[in-house]
Amino acid sequence: MNRSKAIFYHAGCPVCRQAEDNLAKALDSSRYDLEIVHLGENKTRIAEAEASGVKSVPALVLDGTPFHINFGADLKALKS
Repeated sequence: MNRSKAIFYHAGCPVCRQAEDNLAKALDSSRYDLEIVHLGENKTRIAEAEASGVKSVPALVLDGTPFHINFGADLKALKS
């Protein structure tokens, strides 16, 4: 069985870190390959997140569909 791609984008804030911990425990690893991307440390991936439809972080992209979790930081704020 092929696993789907899941990408969790965040900025490292406490809300993001808690969501990362909870997500890593809850996501079915037999169905999804989870990649964690800290956009505060890896700004080169911001354009990729935007292209995936991410508007703010924390956000999870499952099979190309973005799901926004809370509202921690707008991607525009991470660019500066």
